[in-house]
Amino acid sequence: MRVVEGEILDVAVDVRRSSPSFGGWEAVRLSGGNKRMLWIPAGFAHGFRVSDETAHVLYKATDYYAPEHERTLAWNDSELKIDWELEGEPIVSAKDQRGVALRNAETFE
Repeated sequence: MRVVEGEILDVAVDVRRSSPSFGGWEAVRLSGGNKRMLWIPAGFAHGFRVSDETAHVLYKATDYYAPEHERTLAWNDSELKIDWELEGEPIVSAKDQRGVALRNAETFE
């Protein structure tokens, strides 16, 4: 993940049940200014919050996009306790509104 303009808070969640860090998450600020990049390995869920008015995000994937394999975690899962650093009510996409809690999600071994 890389941001060329604007800023995002990028979050990765470990969804590998056999991992000692299962359900753990990390958040990283990516922006056009800081030029940081984030690699998200297989077995991790990924989401981000746009911090600026707009953001231009670039990313690479290890395979072709297959929407039938896409899954969505609930961004506000109370057990994950992700700090999205929100100020006010977020605008949440229809897809993200249908996210499921990690305890009910399809995970990896």
